[in-house]
Amino acid sequence: MQNESSKQSLGRLPQNMNSCSLTDEERETYAWQMDVRDFGETGQQKLKRASVLISRVGGLGSVVAYELAAAGIGRLILAHAGNVQPSDLNRQLLMTHDGIGKPRIDSAVRRLKELNPRLEIVSIPENISAGNADRIIAMSDCIVDAAPMFQERLAMNDAAEKQGKPVIEAAMYELEASLTVIHPPRTQRFRDLVPDVPQGWQRRFPVFGAVSGTVGCMAAMEVIKLVAEFGDPLLNRMVRIDLRSMRFDTIRLL
Repeated sequence: MQNESSKQSLGRLPQNMNSCSLTDEERETYAWQMDVRDFGETGQQKLKRASVLISRVGGLGSVVAYELAAAGIGRLILAHAGNVQPSDLNRQLLMTHDGIGKPRIDSAVRRLKELNPRLEIVSIPENISAGNADRIIAMSDCIVDAAPMFQERLAMNDAAEKQGKPVIEAAMYELEASLTVIHPPRTQRFRDLVPDVPQGWQRRFPVFGAVSGTVGCMAAMEVIKLVAEFGDPLLNRMVRIDLRSMRFDTIRLL
């Protein structure tokens, strides 16, 4: 049953569903998921007309981007600076060995286009900062925060709050991960949870690629629910995952 909490205002989406009607090829490609209760062809059209920003397509964002491309999101905005390094390859699934030393964003675009040639991609070879957050956030309907640095996360959430955009907040450390949706005033602000950059936090931290992949798949599903307006998104709730013990807990934030 669709819950009222799932009815997000993704205001920039066109109201005319005929402008995003599905082709026969798309109906065949997405047939299995269009059989999902409360989703159907209308839900698939909503995915097709949506623009989703993913901040960083590393260990977490790679998986989110791949799953959304596979699901038929119409437009992905990918923001990620820097070149592929050998240490990326154990977890950043859009990066390949032949891309070492080349821009990460180029590798990500190539791999996603191989999966879904219909996908529109806006590639931004920058990491989000206070200086560019407003401009980049304005391109999207929905944001996935997959950035490792809290400076980026805070700038992104501040801009999203000003523009009224929902942010799927996913994070991991070692064998643990967390996931929630931030969309003030319906939820707490990100700064209520993280007022400032945690002291001593560094870009490199212990993690397995499979942990990033687990929470990445879940984050992609939250995007799909928000955009297609079905199910019960994680508003005012956080899922906490401990893969060392295979324990999943959902806690209320308000």
